[in-house]
Amino acid sequence: MAYFLRKALDTFWSPTVWLPPNTTWADIAPESSTEIQHADHRHLWYPIPLAFVMLLLRYLLEKYWFAPVGLSIGIKNSRPKKAPPNPVLEKAYSQSKKWKHKQIQGLAKQLDMTERQVERWLRLRKGQNKPSTLTKFCENSWRCLYYTFSFIFGITILWSKSWLWDINECWKDFPHQSLPNDIWWYYIISMSFYWSLCVSQFFDVKRKDFWQMFIHHIATIVLMVLSWIVNVFRIGSLVLVLHDCADIFLEGAKMAKYSGYQKVCDVIFAIFTVLWIITRVGIFPFWIIYNTSIKAPQMVPMFPAYYIFNSLLCILLVLHIFWTYLILKIVYNSLNAGQMEGDIRSSSEDYSVDSNNSNSVQNHTKSE
Repeated sequence: MAYFLRKALDTFWSPTVWLPPNTTWADIAPESSTEIQHADHRHLWYPIPLAFVMLLLRYLLEKYWFAPVGLSIGIKNSRPKKAPPNPVLEKAYSQSKKWKHKQIQGLAKQLDMTERQVERWLRLRKGQNKPSTLTKFCENSWRCLYYTFSFIFGITILWSKSWLWDINECWKDFPHQSLPNDIWWYYIISMSFYWSLCVSQFFDVKRKDFWQMFIHHIATIVLMVLSWIVNVFRIGSLVLVLHDCADIFLEGAKMAKYSGYQKVCDVIFAIFTVLWIITRVGIFPFWIIYNTSIKAPQMVPMFPAYYIFNSLLCILLVLHIFWTYLILKIVYNSLNAGQMEGDIRSSSEDYSVDSNNSNSVQNHTKSE
């Protein structure tokens, strides 16, 4: 068994797949050169324990900073009203959280209740598991703080790097490029954060795009790990800083909404929308992916990993397009309503019933 596992790993990590022609793993090993400091794959274990340190830091900040600030500006920590105990309705709810009109009619007759009473029970039951506004405010505050720090840190260290101003520098002397200490820290901190998100996502506010976000986190981690091992950290650092920019304003807009500052929320959300479109569906495909798919093969001999990296980047782009559609939908609805009414990542506790009954709850989506 060990033999076959070793054989599979050797095949997967074949230098003919991951490295340019006539290059071996020994050529880019940390000890291969005294002049060039290649990335050390053994350091990829560091972000995993650091992710739990980051989760602890988040807990302390939420408890001793974000929550007190939220309470001081009037954000409530009250829990939604619970649905009255009802074994029959609870059993039906456990089987399906989305009830059709016929099912509501049947339950109403079975329990000698009106359809409106059954619908009200369903609303309360679905709402009782939702987190308080303060909990959501704290979650967004943590993310806003991290993205702000990460973006400022990334721009600061990249400002003096040649590849920020000329992306073709990402491939100069590849794969023999030294990993600067500041880029080392940028990668380690970023990977720690995304590892922490993979854990906290199962405990945070549940949203409709839960699995899209999970795929996004995994794809990001895989890209960072592979770019570290193969020494394409230069393009990786550009992808990271590009992604942090708009996220600051998304989290800030949600914080403003939960705080009751609707006009501030509208302004921040407008800035976020513009930045998102510019960075995620503008710069990312037409600067980053264009360079990695069109320009890079002209400067570096073609090798199979080229397709792997570009496929992962395209997965991120597909997710960006999906979220851009949701953002524009929010903008359209907001213009009609006169204010930003929702969030591109709405709660997964949505439900609908058949709209043929005038007494039924109309199909809708509850925002966070």
